[in-house]
Amino acid sequence: MILVTGATGLVGSYLLHSLLKSNEPVRALLYNENSKLRTRRIFESLGENADDLLGRIEWINGDVLDILVLREAMKGVRKVYHCAAIVSFDPGDRELLLKINVEGTANVVDVALQAGIEKLCHVSSTAALGRTEFSDVIDEKAQFNPSQYNSVYSLSKFRAEREVWRGTAEGLNAVIVNPSIILGYGHPDKSSTRMFTTIHRNSLFYGVGINGFVGVEDVVRAMTGLMESKIQNERFVVTAGDFSYRDIFSMIARGFGKPEPKFPVPLPALEIVWRFEWLRAKLTGSRPLITKETARTSRGNYYYSSKKLKSSLNFEYTPIEETIARTCQLIEEDIAKAKKPDKKL
Repeated sequence: MILVTGATGLVGSYLLHSLLKSNEPVRALLYNENSKLRTRRIFESLGENADDLLGRIEWINGDVLDILVLREAMKGVRKVYHCAAIVSFDPGDRELLLKINVEGTANVVDVALQAGIEKLCHVSSTAALGRTEFSDVIDEKAQFNPSQYNSVYSLSKFRAEREVWRGTAEGLNAVIVNPSIILGYGHPDKSSTRMFTTIHRNSLFYGVGINGFVGVEDVVRAMTGLMESKIQNERFVVTAGDFSYRDIFSMIARGFGKPEPKFPVPLPALEIVWRFEWLRAKLTGSRPLITKETARTSRGNYYYSSKKLKSSLNFEYTPIEETIARTCQLIEEDIAKAKKPDKKL
């Protein structure tokens, strides 16, 4: 039996599909029943009988903050994929980020040790590797350096990794993956998929920075490959390459058949926008589209190396253009379906 936390998120959903296609027995930790609807749509997009696949999963209701639920979920489990995490760059989510990402990971590690789990895969982020204003190429040897260029999310993922390393010191076998910005078809208002839906509405502007990007299915292949290997107690950067935001936004715009972005967002405008979004979110109770932290990150130039993964697993990445084109196609299908009138009486 294999346990997946965060099973209905972007990475978790594609991971479930991969494990089920390999005929692995899967148990999934489920926090929100409604989130299965998006996982179902992802299964459909992969050409599967979604209801059949969902029916093969043993669902456990609960979250990573509940020790008793985790103990029940890990009974008879051989491997654990820990994908559960909060991704937010809203400073107002500081306590939630530290609670879920750090305390939740500590709970998973503790129960895995108690249950005698064979191996754990922790999904971290390149954010946990740390950034500075003038970063060199960042790899697995990078040391986290608290600075204004590292968000609360970055801090939470760094501290979560420390919990995993603590577990390895106590006898747990684990691998950590550090994906860059993950692209793929998921919930339209969450993760990087939100970037696609935003560009679909307005493709005129682009950020001036550079960052690493990777397709979600490549992240899953890296995870399962590392878990099936003899590698243990190491971490791996997972990134298909470094791209300017202008290039990524242009690929997305082309995927939607829209004009490529022409105007860089100037720094003064960016400073105004994040403040406006902060005020709008306060007044409406909604989530800001851009925060001070995302504004700062979007204008930075960050480069990552995935040589270690390539050499360890002979790993080849899917061209990011293919991932973007496929994601655009699926989002347009959803938009077209939403526009169709309901013929039911």
